[in-house]
Amino acid sequence: MGCTYSVCANGLKKKKKIIPEVIVFIRSIRVPVQIDLQRILRGLFPQELADKLSSLRNQIVLVAEDTGGSATAELKRALDEYLSVLIGLIKKEYGLEGLIEFKWKNLEDGRQETSAASAWFELLSVIHLTAMLTLLEADSLMIPKDLSGSGIRTVSSDCKRSCVDLLLKASGYLEFCVRDLLVQIPPDIKKLLPKDLQEGVLKAISIQALGQGTEIQLGLAVESQKASLSVKRRLACEQLIYFSQAYHCLSGCDINQGYGKKHLWFIKWKFLEAKAAGYYYHGLMLDKGNEPSCHVSAVSCFLAAEELLLESKKACLSFCLAAPVTRAPPLWGAMKQLHQKIPEVASRKSQMYGYLLEQEKGLQEVPDLPEFQLSLQPDDYELPEINPAWNSEKWESLRQPLKEHLRDSEDEIRTE
Repeated sequence: MGCTYSVCANGLKKKKKIIPEVIVFIRSIRVPVQIDLQRILRGLFPQELADKLSSLRNQIVLVAEDTGGSATAELKRALDEYLSVLIGLIKKEYGLEGLIEFKWKNLEDGRQETSAASAWFELLSVIHLTAMLTLLEADSLMIPKDLSGSGIRTVSSDCKRSCVDLLLKASGYLEFCVRDLLVQIPPDIKKLLPKDLQEGVLKAISIQALGQGTEIQLGLAVESQKASLSVKRRLACEQLIYFSQAYHCLSGCDINQGYGKKHLWFIKWKFLEAKAAGYYYHGLMLDKGNEPSCHVSAVSCFLAAEELLLESKKACLSFCLAAPVTRAPPLWGAMKQLHQKIPEVASRKSQMYGYLLEQEKGLQEVPDLPEFQLSLQPDDYELPEINPAWNSEKWESLRQPLKEHLRDSEDEIRTE
């Protein structure tokens, strides 16, 4: 896989198409579609508040479309500022929840546009975008640009720890979406939500972020001389549990559209890698025993790890080939070592204890992996304070005419 060029009829080369590399998987980036908020809010909002709401939303639209979502820091600042104004629309005392029809679209292809007259839908979409940008930021930390030209890429331990922090933040945003926002959206609007905003998908990505954080921690443990074998086994088993939970959440969703199948393959790939690592480290622990049965169980673990590693390579290939096509990164973290260690140890220990395996043939089963309490949890997230513009005297003077406007709109709907 690599870069491809296409040539126009006039002989000029188009921009080369680059197949992206993926470490932290992101389904898609959804961005707001520009709407004329000033026209909609004229006479219903104080001019200053309407201008602020409109300009902040338009800023997000322009930055997202001009940069393709790559200006993560600028976008996240704009989203935070927009949120402080937006949350006024969900306050019951203002009665504005269904006043504006908000529109969003998929940034990659501009299709799958979704619109809903719900401030809760807008809030959900904004927090979801913040989470996706945070995952994008984490991915960029793990894929450094090779400025030396040597082809050797290194990611510092500090970058890896920062990436874990970002993954916990993203998980917290998504948990907030499920726990506090989805439940507020009316059922008729919830049916219209895109696949990326389904409850199962949001839960899967939230848990997946914790799994990837644990994967990075395992890599740091493998690089550290101080980390014990039991710590490595624990991290591998925790990673396995996270991806098992994420798979369960996603398996109940419609995966036949958009990024669904690719997402499922990613989780399966990471699940198999984690299970292979878990059995390898568990085998090393069992092999420390003195009884022949300990060595037999250890070899069973090593052989299981080798088989799982082969399955994970197939899952990785299926993930890469599923639309949209992506590239797998060079081996990193624990897998950089285990892709070599697992086959070597499985072969050596099978030869060493082959006679014991023959004696136990047909009786020995692969032992169960131990279960551990999960260490990583999503960061807590709370909405920002409401913008002071909502408390202005001008707004208070407009509240009564606005109530009459909304009452007239309801009467029109009833007569229709």
